[in-house]
Amino acid sequence: MSDPGMDAVERQIREAQARGAFDDLPGAGKPLDLGSTNDPDWWVKGLIERERLDMTAVLPSAVQLRKEAEGFPESLTEVSREETVREVLVDYNRRVRRDRMQPAPVGMPQVIAPIVDVDDMVERWARLRKARAGGRQDAMDQRPAKRRWWRRR
Repeated sequence: MSDPGMDAVERQIREAQARGAFDDLPGAGKPLDLGSTNDPDWWVKGLIERERLDMTAVLPSAVQLRKEAEGFPESLTEVSREETVREVLVDYNRRVRRDRMQPAPVGMPQVIAPIVDVDDMVERWARLRKARAGGRQDAMDQRPAKRRWWRRR
C-alpha cells in the first residue's frame, strides 16, 4: 500500500517536470562537487575557499618570511622615509636570523628565508618610488587644467 503523502509529492514533481520547471537550472548536467571522500578536513578546506581566508598566518615562520621577502621593495612603496625602510629591512633580517636558530619541525626539511641586502633594497625602493612619482606627475601633467568658475565662457 502506498503512502498518500508520497503520492501527492510524486504527483507535484511530475507536474513540475511537465511544466518544465526543472529545465535549464544552473548547474544542470554538471557533476556535484563532493570533494574527496576520504578527506577528514573537507569542511575546513571548504570554509577557507568559500570565505577566501588568508592562511599565511598558519604557515611556518620561514615560509612567512620568504613571502615577505618576495614582496620587497614593492611592499615598501607607501613608506615615505628611507630611515623607516631601513628599519623595516633590519627588523626583517633580525627575524630571519632568529628563525634560523629554531630547530626544524620533526620530519620536515629546514626551510631557510633569505637575508636581504639592506643597502641594495633601499636603492631599489628609491628607484621604484621615483618611477612611480614620475608616472603620477606625467598623469597630472596630461590632465587639462581646471577653469575657474568666473572664467568659464
